[in-house]
Order: sequence, then C-alpha cells, then structure tokens
Amino acid sequence: MKILIAMNSFKGTLSSEEAGCAVREGVLRVFPDADIIEKKLADGGEGTINALLEEDMRVVKTDAHDPLGRMIKAPYLLKNNTAIMESASTIGLYLLKKQERSPEMVSTYGLGEMILDAVSQGCREFIIGIGGTATNDGGAGMLRALGFRFLDEDGRELAPCCRELGRLAMIDTSSVHPLLKECTFRIACDVNNPLCGETGASAVYGPQKGADPAMVQRMDEALAHYAEIVRETFETADPQYPGSGAAGGLGFAFRSFLKGELIPGADLILQRSGIPEALEEADLMITGEGRLDKQTLMGKGPGAAARMAADKGVPVIAVCGRVDAPVYTELFRAVYGTDTEGLTEEEIMNRDRAYARLADTAEEALLEYRQETE
Repeated sequence: MKILIAMNSFKGTLSSEEAGCAVREGVLRVFPDADIIEKKLADGGEGTINALLEEDMRVVKTDAHDPLGRMIKAPYLLKNNTAIMESASTIGLYLLKKQERSPEMVSTYGLGEMILDAVSQGCREFIIGIGGTATNDGGAGMLRALGFRFLDEDGRELAPCCRELGRLAMIDTSSVHPLLKECTFRIACDVNNPLCGETGASAVYGPQKGADPAMVQRMDEALAHYAEIVRETFETADPQYPGSGAAGGLGFAFRSFLKGELIPGADLILQRSGIPEALEEADLMITGEGRLDKQTLMGKGPGAAARMAADKGVPVIAVCGRVDAPVYTELFRAVYGTDTEGLTEEEIMNRDRAYARLADTAEEALLEYRQETE
C-alpha cells in the first residue's frame, strides 16, 4: 500500500516536517509495511521556504527588523537570480508574544529589508509567501524600506504603521530603489479578501493579531484613506482586487506599487512540491494542519491538496489539531482531530505532547480505515 503524507505546519507547535513524521509514526503502527511518500505542505505562511527547499538552493540569513523594530536574522532561499521568501520570517505573528500584539502599531519594514538584501545579491525574480503576519499597515513599512516615502499634508514623513496612514497626503517615489523596476514578484496568497470593509484585512484578521473592535474600525478607516491616496499615484491600484487584504494589505502593496502577481499560495507550492506526481501512484493521502475550518477550502494547503487528490481519484484522510464545523465532507473521506479536552493552552502548545497526540490520532484514523476497507 502506497500512502502519501502531506502535512501543513501546526502553527507555533509543529513544523510541516515534524507533523509529517508524527503521522508517519502513527501510520506504521497500523501498516508496518506501507510504502510511504512524505511531502511538505504550505500555503504561503510559516513553513513556505521549508516546503520549497531544494538541494541546489542556498539558505541566506539577513539582518532585518521584526514587527516591533527589533533586529533579527531572517532566512530566505536563493537559487540563481530567484529569491523565495516567506514574510513570516521577519514579520510573522509567531515572533510576538501575545501581550506584544498590536497591528495598529507594527510594521512590515523588515520584509522590505529582506527584499533589498536579495536585490543586492543579484535577485530579480521573487516568490514571496505572505501568510501568518502580525501586521496591518497596507505594506507601507515594506515600501518605506524600498524607498517609497509617505508624507502628511505638511510634507513630513509618516511612521510606517497603520496608525499613521489616516494622515497620509502624498506618496514620494523619487527615492525608490532603481533596480526594483527590473524585478518581478509572484506573491503566494492564501486568501481572497479585499483591503477594506466587512471582509477586509482589518475586520477579518485584525482580531487574531490583537485588535479590539475600536482598533479594527480605526485600521479599516486608515486603510481606506491609504487606498485613496495610492490611487492618485498608481491609477491601477484596486483595493477590491481579491487578495488585496492578505497579510494586512501586503497583497494590495505588492500589486499596486510593484506590479506583483497574486497567486493562490497552496497552488504555487503544490506544483513545486512534487505532490501531483506522488498522487499518480498513491493509494491514500493523509493531510492536515493545526486547525481545519471553513478557510481550509478557501486556498489553504490541505484543502488544495485534497482537491488535487479528488481529481485523481485518491481518497484523503485529514488529521488535524482542531476540527471546526464539518464543511469538508466532499473532499475528505474522514476527518480526525487530536484530543485536547481538559488540556491547558500551554499543554496543547507543548511540542512533544502535540507530536504524540498527532501520532496517536493518525494511528486511530488508519485503524478505522483498515477496518472499513479490509
């Protein structure tokens, strides 16, 4: 029996590779002779560069600022003139403690620094995953690092954070890095939200980044004003374009300022991962992530992988940390969540315990699969 394991990361707990190892352990308890193929899965957020790492790529670590302006080492991949990055490396939500989260105040500046480092090394083609960020500044911080200047009505430069965007009066492009016009950007984006409004960046993702209702309203108003000023400089800027609200407006920034192409992150990574080829010979696929919910079907890695498997007639079992409303029965033969009842948040997030729970859940799933198919 040939089983394909393609796991997304369990954010803050297990990497894609670690989750895959745990599932493999559980599978082998039931099918010790199984022929297992393991592939790493991601959708543009944390774990993207790990999923795309190949032997002929070089891992580069550059100095960059985190969302609060602290200096860190940010990794990305380099191959010939192509850089592969994940924005979470420098502006990820996981870089902040819970009490530090304030999307109105933090900045994407560090991502711009990472891009400049790659440009200095000869890169002109970029693949950037923009999931899992702590930010909501419409990409203004990143753009400031690249040389764009955001000015108030008196010509004074604004701090590159969402709180200041409501005072934006003009955009100065005279200091933009000249080599950016030679660069192309393919942006791995796992959501279709517009920049503003009820389904925009602030309303949908602001709360999980630390925003209360009042802050959500302020940020949405600031981003709406920002979009109006951007359109005065870039006529093709469209805050309603699907994906503009991704990563707190990074999708809007890349498309408006840098002519970036927004691509479903999971699709881009799946095509480069070898999963389509592996499905040609697989009898069963096991996939999953930390939380399976309605967003799983809206561009997340496991949902995209399951659709691909369905097209090839391969049954799919999902093994996850938490399972919300059962909206995915058309894609998955069965869905399993790890048992966390009665556990504290600290216990749930403990890596060793999460690994053990995932292995046990995979074993349970395969035992039931064997009973149903034998």
